[in-house]
Order: sequence, then structure tokens, then C-alpha cells
Amino acid sequence: MDSTYVLNSRTIRVFITRLLVIPAICLVLAPVVATARAAEPFARPAELEPDIQFWRQVFSQIDSDQAFLHDSRHLDVIYETVRIPPGASSKDRRRIADKVRDRYKATLKLLARGERENLDAEQRRVLALWPADVSNEELKEAAKRIRFQQGLADNFRAGIARSGAWQPFIKEQLREHGVPLGLAALPHVESSFNPKARSHVGAAGLWQFTRPTGRRFMQIDHVVDERRDPFRSSESAAKLLAYNYSVLESWPLAITAYNHGVTGMRRAVKKLDTEDIARINREYDGRSFGFASRNFYVAFLAALDVERDAEKYFGAIEKDAPGADIVVEVPRYVPVRAVAEAAGVKLSELEPHNPALLQPVWDGTKHVPRGKFVRIPAAATDLSAAEIIAAIPSKQRFASQTPDEFHKVRRGESLSVIAQRYKVSVRELMALNKLRNRHHIRIGQRLRLPFSGVSIPEGAAMYTVRSGDSLSVIARDAGISQRRLMELNGLKNRHRIYVGQKLYLRPPEDDA
Repeated sequence: MDSTYVLNSRTIRVFITRLLVIPAICLVLAPVVATARAAEPFARPAELEPDIQFWRQVFSQIDSDQAFLHDSRHLDVIYETVRIPPGASSKDRRRIADKVRDRYKATLKLLARGERENLDAEQRRVLALWPADVSNEELKEAAKRIRFQQGLADNFRAGIARSGAWQPFIKEQLREHGVPLGLAALPHVESSFNPKARSHVGAAGLWQFTRPTGRRFMQIDHVVDERRDPFRSSESAAKLLAYNYSVLESWPLAITAYNHGVTGMRRAVKKLDTEDIARINREYDGRSFGFASRNFYVAFLAALDVERDAEKYFGAIEKDAPGADIVVEVPRYVPVRAVAEAAGVKLSELEPHNPALLQPVWDGTKHVPRGKFVRIPAAATDLSAAEIIAAIPSKQRFASQTPDEFHKVRRGESLSVIAQRYKVSVRELMALNKLRNRHHIRIGQRLRLPFSGVSIPEGAAMYTVRSGDSLSVIARDAGISQRRLMELNGLKNRHRIYVGQKLYLRPPEDDA
């Protein structure tokens, strides 16, 4: 064999081997890179790092008895850490903030006039917080942007402990809906993992859903408010985040949309002709794109950082264990007391585990709606969900919810007069009808009353008329037409029924 050929063959074999090794390395690394990208889909532009650092400090360095006085657009400009006296009310905090803010406002206005000579130590310190070439115009604007940010480190620490009860479920929901698992940290920003949290704009629960957004995914009314349920609200948050991403195709934008809305973020993208979160943060001036929206994404990144390095910031924290609950899906409209009795537990044991069920359910005015879940602490019963359902008597299973009753406001009536008439409190009427002022009712307004009307067990053959009943309501709750009800009972006038009268709800022969 020709030696030249042998030499070339060896060279070719070495070359081919090297070619095969390179793709093999690529194949090994590809999943790692893909996993890294999947695990970290959250862009961190360098321009936003000072903002992320600000929120890290808020979440980890100062408790709620302290606050940063800072510039609202340049978050690295922190004028002072203010101490808040123990037990200070909201009014006290505002007064403290205003007093300190006025002092810095005066200093900035002085500097904005170009004063650079004969400055005292405090004025020099404030000036040094800004770049050496800061303009007078910038300082003038800064005087209008002084903001008071209360510390959250103690709340964050408590939130980490609370998060243990729900994060496994949250991550399961995020995974199911294709949402990055890092977003399990978002409730740190929204509520510090406090399911009882409420905001001044009416947002509620772990994920701080407002009523309009929450109603896209959950039942929210005077009977049930599923925003208060950590499990239902977590499932809904995963769906909302997945939807945001399906529209915006960017996690920084989708996360910001959780606060600002998809439409608002599309408007920002269109106006600036960019999907760059840093540019939107710095340049977008939409009317409703305020401090909270602008800082939502950077606050989330900071929360993610602090959660991941929690031991570094707070030391060891023992997390709450996930609760062991038996989950009963109610087959019909059922009084919550009937569920408790079927499970052999006290009503008081159920209430903490079922925050979505509102007061009308617990006081017996309303039933647990069909298809809703009642959580029963596993330690309190030996029964399974199926056994509990089977133990609910048929007479406690209703075909429909007990209806609301209303009062139509007449001329000369006040809320206190109406409350007195129905033997309820003014406070109950205000809460049920979402009235902010007891004097703001109008003629013709329909006020919901805090008690129920007719309640008919499923499959009942007969109903006994009670005070306040009407034929139309009885028919509706029995699941038949008013005409059919009149036919069954030989009634000629729908208004002529009396207390104690027994009405057939189905033909008498059906009872045989």
C-alpha cells in the first residue's frame, strides 16, 4: 500500500475523530444551556441594577420601623433612613415623612439655584449623592420626586416562613402552565405571602388580584371570594402569567403586565417601538405607568435574589410545612355546617382552612356553592372525601343557592331606618352593598339584605310557605316554572299564598 495513502488515511481518521468529538461536546452542553435559559428567562439589564439593589435593601436591610427617603426615578439616591416610632399610625407616618421631605426639598431647591459656595455639611452631603455634572434643572425636578419607602425586611422574613405552606403547590401550578418557577417568588412583592393582605385599591390575597382581573378566573362576590384562597388564587395567577406571556412573548413584559395590564404594556411597546424593559422603565411616561408599575419587575428580581440567599440576609428560617387537608368538592349547594357535621369536625376548625368562604356562608345565610371545595384538616377526621360527601344528608343538599333579598329605597328612608326595619345593623348593610358613606343612598336604589330567602332540598316533593315567601322565588328555587307550580297546587292567583301552606313541588303520585 502506498505510504502516502497510509499517512493521509491516518490524518483523515484523526480529523474525523475531532469532528465527532466537537458535536458530542455540543450535545452534552446543549441541555445545560437550554436548562439555564429555561431557568433564568428574566433579563437583568445593567441599567436596572441600581433599582434592583434598592429593592434588595428594602427587602433585606430595613424593617417596617424604618424607611428610605429617596428619589423616585434614581433609586440609588437615598437621602436618609428615617426611623418610625413604634405604634405610629398612618397619619403619624405621613407627618414624619412630610417633615423630613420638606427639609430635603428646601435643600434641593437651594442647590437648583446654582448655589455651590458656602454650603453647609448637610447641603454638601446631598449634592454629593448626585453626579458631579448634575444640572440645576435635574435638581429642581428632584425636589418634586422625594419619596418615602417603608422597610419590608421583617415582613419578607415572615413571608419566607409562610411561603413553605404554599410554594410546592405554586410551583406545581407554574410548571403545569409553562410559567418559570422563579415566579413563585412574586407573592413576596405582592403580599409577603400573607393571604389576608388587602391593598388600598381593593386588591386581595396572596397574589393581590383586583376584582375585575380576579373575576376572569375566580368567583368573587358576597358569598365567595376566591382571591383569599391561596390555592385557587395561585392557580389563577399561573393562568394570568401564562396569558400575559402568550400575548407579549417576553417575561419582563409579562411580569410588568401583572401590575400594569397587558393592554398597558402593549401600549408602552408600541409607543417606544421596543420590547426592551430597561428602555420602557426609563422612558415610558404613560399616565397610569406610575412608580408601582415602573418598579414591579425590578422589585421581583430583587425578591428572587433575597429569597435565594435568604440565609445570607436573615440567617436560618424554618419554613411552614404544607398543610395536610382533605379536599371535599361539594356536589350541590350545601350548608357548611352540614359538611362539618359529616366530617365530624367543629365549624371553628374549618374556617381557617377555607378563607374564600365569606361570612354569609359561616352564619348559615348562604350555602357552599356547588362545585366549590371545602378543605378539612386531615388531623381532625379519619374519613375520606368520598365518605364525607356520602355522609351529607340528602335534605341538606339543595338544587340552588338561597336567593338574595333586596329592599328598594323609598323617599324619606335612611340607611338606619332600613336597618331597623329588617333588624340588621347599618354596618352590615354598608358592607354587603359596598357603601362607603351611610348617607349616600338614593331613591330607587336596590339594597341587598344580609339574610336568605327560600331554600329547598334537592328532590323535595313539598314545601311549607314561610313569612316573606313569594311564589316566583319558590318556583325558581324548586327548579320549576311558576305556572307549573300553580298547576300542581290548583292556584289561580300567584299572590294568594299564606304562611304554613304546603305546596307540591311535583305531582303527588310521584311520592308512591
